[in-house]
Amino acid sequence: MTLHWQRASKRNLDIDSLFYKLRKMNEKTAVAALAALAQDARLRVFRALVGAAPEGMTPSALSAMLDVPASTLSFHLKELVHAGLLTVERESRNLYYRPALDQMTDLLAFLTDHCCHGQSCGPGKARRRATC
Repeated sequence: MTLHWQRASKRNLDIDSLFYKLRKMNEKTAVAALAALAQDARLRVFRALVGAAPEGMTPSALSAMLDVPASTLSFHLKELVHAGLLTVERESRNLYYRPALDQMTDLLAFLTDHCCHGQSCGPGKARRRATC
C-alpha cells in the first residue's frame, strides 16, 4: 500500500510540475501581452477590469466608466482577449469580461524572474541598490 501511495504521489508531483511548465510564461507570450498593453486605452481597460475582479464588467459598463465608444472598446477587448489577458463569458444576454489574473501573475513573474541576480528583492535591499 505504501508503494502504491508513493507512485501515486510521484505521479501527482509530475503532473503538477508539467502543469507549471505549461502555464509558465514564455517570451513569445510575454511579448504578445506587453504589446496588447502598450496602448493607453487598452491599459486603462485592463486596469479597470483588474479593479473589478473577480466579478468582471460588461462592455456597456466599461464604456460608460472609461468614456470609450462601444466600437472602439470592442476592438480593444478583442485584442486583450487574443493576448490572453482577459476572459469573456456570456451570462444570459450579457458578456462579462474578466482579467486573466493567472496570466497577469505569470507575466509579472516572467518580467522579474532574473531580478537581483536571483536573490530576494526585499524593501530593505531595494533601497540600498540604485536599480533592482
